[in-house]
Amino acid sequence: MPETIRWGILATGGIAVTFTKDLLVDPKTRGVDKVVHTVTAAASSSGASRAKSFLEEVGAPSDAKGYGSYEELAKDPNVDIIYVSTPHSHHYQNAMLCLEAGKNVLVEKAFTVNAPQARKLAEKAKEKNLFLMEAVWTRYFPLSIYVRELITSGKLGNVTKVSVDNSVDFNPYEKFADGKHRLVNPDLAGGALLDLGIYSLTWVFQTLYHTQPAGDRKPPKVLSSIRKYEPTGVDETTTMLLTFPRTTGGDAHGIAMTSVALSADVDGKGSAGPAIRIQGKKGELQVLGPVSRPTQTRLILKDGVEDKTWPFPGPGAGSGWKNGFGDSLNAEGEGHGMFWEADEAAIALIEGRKESRFEDLEESIVIMEVMDEVRRQNGFTLPEKIETTRYPVDL
Repeated sequence: MPETIRWGILATGGIAVTFTKDLLVDPKTRGVDKVVHTVTAAASSSGASRAKSFLEEVGAPSDAKGYGSYEELAKDPNVDIIYVSTPHSHHYQNAMLCLEAGKNVLVEKAFTVNAPQARKLAEKAKEKNLFLMEAVWTRYFPLSIYVRELITSGKLGNVTKVSVDNSVDFNPYEKFADGKHRLVNPDLAGGALLDLGIYSLTWVFQTLYHTQPAGDRKPPKVLSSIRKYEPTGVDETTTMLLTFPRTTGGDAHGIAMTSVALSADVDGKGSAGPAIRIQGKKGELQVLGPVSRPTQTRLILKDGVEDKTWPFPGPGAGSGWKNGFGDSLNAEGEGHGMFWEADEAAIALIEGRKESRFEDLEESIVIMEVMDEVRRQNGFTLPEKIETTRYPVDL
């Protein structure tokens, strides 16, 4: 019999709605039989009534509790793990609250605002013997697993270059002119790097870092350039060149690009070509579709081309969901794809693991260190109250 994992949802915005709807889809629809997910509680900073309406909206069990404070959720004895879905400016404070209360935690990306915060959370999880994981959902797609296995199989040969461009034109100078939107607001850790660039770095790391034997993984050297969004000073466009050291075969290069004012797919039809290219001595793998949620791969070898399509299973999970910018990302109602990261977290709990198999805490910290270095090189700082490792801090 599958084991039931009881989830608490911290914050009730759009991403929490999507995650929770996916969470409640029968895992058997995606071939998972070890666990079943349920939602026993949710909390909203707007009050208990909002938490209760959220639970109704996502189809949670009728006895799930709605709280008006995160502290109440963290103390609920009927919660096994808490999903933190607040803006990343608040992740450190919210995740630390849950860990201090003895709760396992899944934290939405970006993990924190900086590497020192990420290290503090990892240390607290170890101290309390709790599970902690960054919710980079893209890591857990069957497509992503295929990509990593293809690289480690040697079919591409020695992979020496990966380029990724996660750029979306949100027209920020018109749409976000008041500077309050989370994407450009420094008080919410706004900017392309932490919000969109994390996906570009995820693809670079899972292909050039994670695929190496654990003992051979070395942090990359970083060169970067930022174009700032002048009204608020956050990054509008960021380009990173990461050099990953290798003991044999020469260093590997990762080029990670991101922007909130340019588009890597101008017509929305893929005419600009693949945003992800993974190049080795024997061939190239192209990943097509949105960088955060791709649906196709093209393997190009000297003796031919192999195209694959990667559907998202589930009976209508997240159908018609729109992201924070009003873009419809799932008109087909296939299931949005956040259930795979939830499965990994739940299975880890029943197996007694404290970290993810596909991105451990050390890798999350190294990625945060890269983003810290990019910001340092370009004089991009955020308010002290969201950069601090002090806890608690009222945000």
